[in-house]
Amino acid sequence: MSVQNKIKIAIAGNPNSGKSSLFNALTGLNQKVGNYPGVTVDKKFGFFSFEPVSGKAGWDMAMVIDLPGAYGLHQHSEDEKISTETLINKSGPDFPDLVVYVADASNLKRSLLLCSQIIDLGVPVILGLNMTDVAKKKGIKINSEKLSVLLNIPVVEMNARENTGITALKKTISDIYPLETSAKPKKFLDGTEEKSGNGNETLTRYKKIGGIINECVIKTEINSPDLTKRFDDILTHKIWGFVVFFAILFVIFQSIFSFSEIPMKGIERGFIFLSSWLSENLPQGILKDLFIGGILSGLSGIAIFIPQIALLFFFIGILDDTGYMARVSFIMDRTMRRFGLNGKSLIPLISGVACAVPAIMSARTIENRKERLITILVTPLMTCSARIPVYILLISLVIPDTRVWGIINLQGLILMGLYLLGFVSAIATAFIMQYLIKSRERSYFIMEMPLYKSPRWANIGLMMLDKVKVFVFDAGKIIVAISVILWALASFSPGNKMEEIEKKYSESIALNPKPSGRFQKNMSAEKLENSYAAYLGKTIEPVISPLGFDWKIGIALISSFAAREVFVGTMATLYGVGNANNNLSIREKMKQEMNPVTGHPVYSFATCVSLIIFYAFAMQCMSTLAVVYRETKHWKWPLIQLAYMSGLAYLSSLMVYQFLK
Repeated sequence: MSVQNKIKIAIAGNPNSGKSSLFNALTGLNQKVGNYPGVTVDKKFGFFSFEPVSGKAGWDMAMVIDLPGAYGLHQHSEDEKISTETLINKSGPDFPDLVVYVADASNLKRSLLLCSQIIDLGVPVILGLNMTDVAKKKGIKINSEKLSVLLNIPVVEMNARENTGITALKKTISDIYPLETSAKPKKFLDGTEEKSGNGNETLTRYKKIGGIINECVIKTEINSPDLTKRFDDILTHKIWGFVVFFAILFVIFQSIFSFSEIPMKGIERGFIFLSSWLSENLPQGILKDLFIGGILSGLSGIAIFIPQIALLFFFIGILDDTGYMARVSFIMDRTMRRFGLNGKSLIPLISGVACAVPAIMSARTIENRKERLITILVTPLMTCSARIPVYILLISLVIPDTRVWGIINLQGLILMGLYLLGFVSAIATAFIMQYLIKSRERSYFIMEMPLYKSPRWANIGLMMLDKVKVFVFDAGKIIVAISVILWALASFSPGNKMEEIEKKYSESIALNPKPSGRFQKNMSAEKLENSYAAYLGKTIEPVISPLGFDWKIGIALISSFAAREVFVGTMATLYGVGNANNNLSIREKMKQEMNPVTGHPVYSFATCVSLIIFYAFAMQCMSTLAVVYRETKHWKWPLIQLAYMSGLAYLSSLMVYQFLK
């Protein structure tokens, strides 16, 4: 199909009105859709095609811009600023030819304020009456034809969540184009009405909106149990709300360990079998060593954690989609204020358990600049999904896979404790920062509670798939690239050290044609000890040895600044090169590693706990530092963040190791 023209369509509306659902329905892109305000934290772009009206030289391709939610054309928060600037800047590259305004049909009066302001900008507007199913359950009936006449704009009834009304919307878009440039712009308020408001434009608008509502909306009483109120009486209770929240967290982390155990072991054994088979069947040479010791080792460090990453996002998706996350923000508001934050700060903090990058962007919904800045600075302390592979690997080394009282998975309990540690450290740091960052701006917390909704399983499944793809391909590319570099550093040495070692052992092989496994292991270990990687690691070893770390861990610390999960791939590569036995998993190889000086295991309880604490606090994510710079528009804040988190990680790890060793 040839494209005749292309128009720009902006999707605007209040938070939690269904804008992102409509965006997904139109474009087919599976953007994140959550049942709480603040999901869209930046403009998103997509495309859809439609047939032009017969006989008209119209468009058959539209670029759709999903704008952050706003309640009016003001700029209390960063995300509202994005929406406002896009809609009023006619010379801007994203200024739309048309606005599809998504309104919550169950709360039309509130929704029409921003709609009326957009109409008065002179840009063509189509009103999409969304959530018509919710309005019907509330006994609300809207005369959309009369509403269209009174507003002087097209009105389309739809339910973007269920993908109904989308065809009608596309037809309406097609019908009103091409625009006549000579047409007089439609207005909601004329000059007389603006003057009669004595300068209070908002009251004037609400007065006119009230009259329109009286003519177009009929509400009948529905004698049905108010389940939302009943649920909220428990979930937002000052005591029971917290009990339920921690119970949910407990179930989630128990499930992550319990349900992922079988598929993780299957993936682990699959890579062991593949590595062993390739080792026996591929011809000897540098390419074989590169593939098995570099690429395959790096891939195994990614794939084994896919089940737990998928489970984490499955549970996060359910909490998002049901509307529960807004309740958590509400019950936490009073507590958060004592630490220099507010209830809206919880959305970035909770989102941080997935990834700090979008979580920091979602802080734009916080109106108060000081609270927004503090939220940005402490969000990376939350346990993100990139830390999960590190935690799970280290927990499995020192915590037995046993059950407390026969039902509670001990490893899952420790993982939950690490998530709570991240949250506690974040709010404790925020408490200190509120005294260091000065501001006279007043703070307030306003958040609309969304209705409870049943999870959209298809949407949750697509989100899980998307997050796993990001983990496998985005993080995977970094991990494999670093694994190849590490393989090269671990396989070659300055001068002719490797040749000398091979000559030394070849003479022994001549005397003993069938060398033992220990013989091969000693040769591999000696080569690794004299490699470029060893020289690099031993350079920093004096700095990290008080933490219980050896030079191999030092290499992993450096490489994981690209992304925390690179730690596992680094370990897999280093121990893949330094261990001739391809029948062992990375965990088994690390368990067998001995300190050549003390003769004790390298990964003792003290070392593993010290390493876990280091990763709990350290800023080891270049992408996070980049997005902090983007959000604060100054390098000062990401550098402060890097310095305080690195210092906190080092000191905490030092104290833990010295106490436990």
